[in-house]
Amino acid sequence: MAISKRFKAAKAAVDSTKLYDVKEGLELAIKNANAKFDESMELHLKLGVDGRNADQQVRGVVVLPNGTGKKVRVLVIAKGDKADEAEKAGADFVGAEDMIAKIQGGWLDFDVCITTPDMMGVVGRIARVLGPKGLMPNPKSGTVTVDVTKAINDVKAGKVEYRLDKTNNIHVLFGKASFGVEKLMENYETLMAAIVKAKPAAAKGQYIKNVTVTSTMGVGIKLNARS
Repeated sequence: MAISKRFKAAKAAVDSTKLYDVKEGLELAIKNANAKFDESMELHLKLGVDGRNADQQVRGVVVLPNGTGKKVRVLVIAKGDKADEAEKAGADFVGAEDMIAKIQGGWLDFDVCITTPDMMGVVGRIARVLGPKGLMPNPKSGTVTVDVTKAINDVKAGKVEYRLDKTNNIHVLFGKASFGVEKLMENYETLMAAIVKAKPAAAKGQYIKNVTVTSTMGVGIKLNARS
């Protein structure tokens, strides 16, 4: 695959042997985010844990102070008063068994699925569809709840979920290049503080091993985690 001149220029601007201070790294990532659309900013972390052990899993949610800049489409699976509440709170899609059937038919045009505890038996029918896509509601992420209004508001305000993958890495979006360095710094610090706080008691040695920031079409920029 041919490498574009834009990518070559972005790569040449980054010193791959250097650990950049956070602000400097973000400034460089923003500068390199010169695609024809507003690129998302991505944070990638390598953690010193072993996710194969249940007591070393790292997962949680955090509401970013400046949001993600992404329009989030919310599906709420609920009935009765909770369905009405979801519609009033601004859910993009609301339903029950009709939505289950729609998803079974291949429809997945939403970003977050929220449900009430009483509907989990029904939602379980599509666990094999939602699970691999990272869309399955979960109490730990606040998407299985009786307070659907709060759940919807949090998601719309910029709640993101971070979770360890099979290679002990975390990948999460934390804003847009158009935010500017100050707003991205605030989001970055909030996100990192949450991940550090989530350090498992069983984890030994260095917890944050590598931190890299990049834009959607950009080059990875290594950050000094201690900064």
